[in-house]
Amino acid sequence: MAKEYPYVTRLDVRFRHLEVIDIPAIVKECTDRWFNQTLTKVNDSVVRIGIVQGEYHWHKHDNDDECFFVLEGKLLIDLQDHTIELGPSQGVTITKGTVHRTRAPEKTVMLMVETSAIRPTGD
Repeated sequence: MAKEYPYVTRLDVRFRHLEVIDIPAIVKECTDRWFNQTLTKVNDSVVRIGIVQGEYHWHKHDNDDECFFVLEGKLLIDLQDHTIELGPSQGVTITKGTVHRTRAPEKTVMLMVETSAIRPTGD
């Protein structure tokens, strides 16, 4: 049985091709402290929005790289030996198999690009 986490994760594709994706409207309607929504699918990958505050659990993705790009706020990505700090208009790709944890000391809005098969909570 998969472990349950206190995050709202919506893996359904919210916007079809040629539909306008309105990030400020999505942020305005969000009331959760840790929210992920798949926005659109691009070939075999998806673009997700994360609206987060607090910390995620330590995890890894054995078969999938994961890209984080911050739009608003501050995102800390803890690795085993150091922490990467991202502010607005900054991003980083975490290599598959890398154990990591994301933290947001303030409300943070980010985009994530990853394969559509990825399990957001890790392998």
